[in-house]
Amino acid sequence: MSLWRFLCTALAAATLGLASGAGAPAWAQDAAGCGSPPVRSDGWLVAAPEQAGMDAKILCGIGPRFAAWPDANAHAVLVARHGKLVYERYFAGADQIWGQPIGTVTYDAEKRHDLRSITKSVTSLLVGIALDHGWLKSLDAPVLSFLPEFSDLSDPDKEHITLRHLLTMSSGLAWDESRPYSDPTNSERQMDAAADPYRYALAQPMAAPPGTIYNYCGCSAALLEDIIQQTASRPLDGIAKEFLFDPLGISDVEWTRFPNGDVLAHGGLRLRARDLAKLGQLVLKRGDWNGRRIVSTAWIDQATAPQINGESIYFYGYQWWLGRSLIARKEIDWIAGFGYGGQRLYIVPKQDLVVVVYSGAYGAPPLVGNIVLNQYVLPALIDKPTARETQP
Repeated sequence: MSLWRFLCTALAAATLGLASGAGAPAWAQDAAGCGSPPVRSDGWLVAAPEQAGMDAKILCGIGPRFAAWPDANAHAVLVARHGKLVYERYFAGADQIWGQPIGTVTYDAEKRHDLRSITKSVTSLLVGIALDHGWLKSLDAPVLSFLPEFSDLSDPDKEHITLRHLLTMSSGLAWDESRPYSDPTNSERQMDAAADPYRYALAQPMAAPPGTIYNYCGCSAALLEDIIQQTASRPLDGIAKEFLFDPLGISDVEWTRFPNGDVLAHGGLRLRARDLAKLGQLVLKRGDWNGRRIVSTAWIDQATAPQINGESIYFYGYQWWLGRSLIARKEIDWIAGFGYGGQRLYIVPKQDLVVVVYSGAYGAPPLVGNIVLNQYVLPALIDKPTARETQP
């Protein structure tokens, strides 16, 4: 779903948050600290914030802030630094599963949550795995070369769409996700309901030459899914389980599916917050998890490097967003997966930091992630030697 629906207010998030009755500054709300997250048998080490170079008086204000602000509809906030979980807080709030209301859910470490379009970033990891295993050879291979069953849809422009174009949302296919998903003319909604979603995607007319214009398109991840499945001769969720989730110790996985039975590679994944944090840690460590190589370093570096100008102020990599924050006049760069409803996975390489935010801001400004990152987590960093100071 188009990021315009929930990124257009991001720059005003701090002001809106305070105007919504958030009250005193974050660090004034909980001076007692919050200790270490619970130890669980899931592969995560834990530590108190101070042990990871973070100010607990600031960081631990997250819980009181959102507990007292139910309209923000925060569901979960996790912070990991130096490979250890240092903050974990869950809330109760109204939620959905792929657009279907499920009432108020009291979240905890055992409950799954929609990732929405963060699923695209997971699909990017699976593209890297497909390259590592030789199922895919080159990002510059034409898409139609993998899909001969769609040769009837070919035209001179479509013949030039490559895997790289899909990864950077620059295929040139006419696609409109700016309309609400409830609108029957929304392109993603039509693809999701199609008997053959891949044919539906490729049947769209060309709006621009491939590689020239960024246009947010869930069809990109869907077509990548079809290509990976055909080249690897196995379903995408099977590949994810064997080569990504199992090695990370992620076992509680749910995935919404197309009518044809394939998973929604563009937005259907549901994971527990601690498991999404593992994916963030994997990217932070450039494809390594606790000494085990899961995805090649070369792929992580490519996927999280700026490849094209994305929406608003962000650059776009290969299904990953690239942005920055300004904290105490210092720029701090980050990588992110964004999902509709305020789902956020932030990775801050130079600060050895991962942040997970789940919320239920469907159809509303997604304030929680911006506030968590820029008013609490980054200001709580005690050691900031690698941030870039701006000029007066």
